[in-house]
Amino acid sequence: MQAVKGKNTSLERTLSSAFHRRGWRYRRNYALLPGKPDFVFTKARVVVFVDGDFWHGWRYPQWKHKLSDYWRAKIERNRARDRRNFQRLRRQGWTVLRLWGHDVEKNLDASVERVRVLLEAVRNKLDDETPRV
Repeated sequence: MQAVKGKNTSLERTLSSAFHRRGWRYRRNYALLPGKPDFVFTKARVVVFVDGDFWHGWRYPQWKHKLSDYWRAKIERNRARDRRNFQRLRRQGWTVLRLWGHDVEKNLDASVERVRVLLEAVRNKLDDETPRV
């Protein structure tokens, strides 16, 4: 497990390149927030996590019976931690988006589009709430 990277994974680098090509400004692996989100768009208060399918349990109930007790406990702890961090971030006023690794690999453009739509929606909401002088 030591060889498993926690940051700057190939998925993160792929998304980062796509974001950079669009001229978006963001922070990477921002340790000041719960869960150390992979991407943080501070002005919009949006965080994006890129979750590996195995480590974060994509469709976990369908394959958990195949795991040893050790791995079942490990993935369940990861999932519980993900839920706690999601709740903490939401309480702090952040909008949270989780992208699954297989989605990013299969269709990068669709994953980037999800982020774009969310950023646009949040920014439009902020514009509507800004008092007019």
